[in-house]
Amino acid sequence: MLNTQKDMQTETENKLSFEQFKKRILDDYRISVMSREASLIGRKEVLTGKAKFGIFGDGKEIPQLAMARVFKNGDFRSGYYRDQTFMMAIGQLTVTEFFAQLYANTEPGKDPASGGRQMNAHFATRSLNEDGSWKPLSKQKNSSADISPTSGQMQRLLGLAQDSKFYRENPDADTEQNFSLNGNEIAF
Repeated sequence: MLNTQKDMQTETENKLSFEQFKKRILDDYRISVMSREASLIGRKEVLTGKAKFGIFGDGKEIPQLAMARVFKNGDFRSGYYRDQTFMMAIGQLTVTEFFAQLYANTEPGKDPASGGRQMNAHFATRSLNEDGSWKPLSKQKNSSADISPTSGQMQRLLGLAQDSKFYRENPDADTEQNFSLNGNEIAF
């Protein structure tokens, strides 16, 4: 909902051409079909005994695409699981990585979410570089590691929101802007 004159002006300036709209719709369709097919193939792999266990996100494509549309660099996702379409839409999951996770591949390059240490459909982004230094979290889309218990992600979400509030109230706390954009990120 547009609340201010500035929001209305930004909305007007961001109008899409027909070609941009068409490309966006086709990209969303491609991602949703790719995600749905990965779920269906993954389920067959589990049911035929080729993979040990599977959780899949089919049926949740549209809301996840909508969330990905407003998710910005610096924002954090604290998810339940099954958000494969969302992770694909923000560029943090490929089909190859999805199946590496399904087969518990222990190479972090193949399963960057957990290196085979979590169940499939439990996603995360890496916050550290190979050398152990922090990545600039304000310049990437972030996902805290998923957990299985229903509503278990809420405590993390509250902590992430509290961090944003801290940085908003203390703008000098992160002078290099590696962790926050002055508290203007959103925890989903």
